[in-house]
Amino acid sequence: MEFIADKQTLNDLNILGKYKNNSLFFIFNQVKTQGGEKLLNEYFLQPLTDPDAINKRSRSFSWFQRASLDFPFRIEEFESMENYLASGGDDTWISSLLDFTKRRTLKAMGLPATFDQLMDGVSVTIKVLKELLEFLALLQKDQDNPFYDEIEKITGSLLQGSFPAILKKDGEMNSMGMVDLFKTDHLLRNAQYHQMNELLLFIYKLDLFLAVGTVGCRNNWTYAMALPAQHYVLEIENFRHPAIAKAVGNSLVLDQNSNVLFLTGANMAGKSTLMKSFGIAVYLAHMGFPVPVQYMRFSVKSGIISSINVPDDLNKGFSHFYAEVLRVKQVAQLVKDRHDILVIFDELFKGTNVKDAYDATLSVTKAFSTFRHCNFIISTHIIEVGESLRKECVNMQFKYMPTVMEGNMPRYPYIMKEGITADRHGMTIIENEKILEIMLG
Repeated sequence: MEFIADKQTLNDLNILGKYKNNSLFFIFNQVKTQGGEKLLNEYFLQPLTDPDAINKRSRSFSWFQRASLDFPFRIEEFESMENYLASGGDDTWISSLLDFTKRRTLKAMGLPATFDQLMDGVSVTIKVLKELLEFLALLQKDQDNPFYDEIEKITGSLLQGSFPAILKKDGEMNSMGMVDLFKTDHLLRNAQYHQMNELLLFIYKLDLFLAVGTVGCRNNWTYAMALPAQHYVLEIENFRHPAIAKAVGNSLVLDQNSNVLFLTGANMAGKSTLMKSFGIAVYLAHMGFPVPVQYMRFSVKSGIISSINVPDDLNKGFSHFYAEVLRVKQVAQLVKDRHDILVIFDELFKGTNVKDAYDATLSVTKAFSTFRHCNFIISTHIIEVGESLRKECVNMQFKYMPTVMEGNMPRYPYIMKEGITADRHGMTIIENEKILEIMLG
């Protein structure tokens, strides 16, 4: 089953973007190879929905996080090997000989570039393979290594057939005879083309797991425990935003008896950041990645849908309010179709007047709360909605982000508290900034 997370949600939570500062992908993109980066992107685009697969991947990342190992190859040499192997294929012995002879002839004519590239490619490939064997031997010392069986298979393939003789070479191609050089080149680039590609894919996977483990270790992040969907629990302790230094943590439990969080708080009190932090934690947990939490266990969800920064669409003639309505309609259909998703709504219906926003927020939140298989986090400035919901919805928890006034200056602890806030400090902030004095003075 494919995990649901549309473009709007990915943008709201700042999940993707190689060059987007502080995107989740940017934070984890510590890989050394292009193949590792491609694999990382695939993981980000395809969170898992099977609890056993998630826990297995988490255990693998956790092992590499504890091992604290470095990528064992110089990146320039590895890229040189990649380029060399990419110039090969399933060519026959005769085709290889023709290519080799052509390069040798060009060198004899005073055009040595292509032949020298071939010699350099053979040399660096042998060097990398030797380094790989040494690294695999290091990994094999711990039988709990998640790739232990795969490593044994790869090691065995490199220690049989024609490979042992090749790996004994010192890497100096100038001392190798032409016949020997040709045979080695043909083996690496053509005869063992598929096996060498499998080795590259394994190295890309090593690169990815080393990188993700390093990020988890550096930030002291931990791994979530995935449970079957029918457990209907989402429990997180001390979750925090991964892109904020010294971020304040919060804790939250959602289950079937309390599956809706109704969140209030003044502007700048931290509601949006808290909701994003929670969504990011759930997304990372479904990837099996380290999560910026102290503890987390969760029933797998079929997706996350958010409405935090819903844009209008001038090309279609959609106002901001109508875009919000369409977003709520989309979520309503998913919920009605029994998708057990996490829904995050920040300031529902902020694009309309207060009266309509009150009525719409109240009715929509009440309707959503009846779908106990889903989890909802809904924030609003309209605190009166919370008082009405409190009387009617037994499966709803009410929390707020507090504001502490120190004289005329607000301070924001960013720690969620029980209840519904009555904080309204908008005019105080306007007065502190002396906006009216600027215009009227």
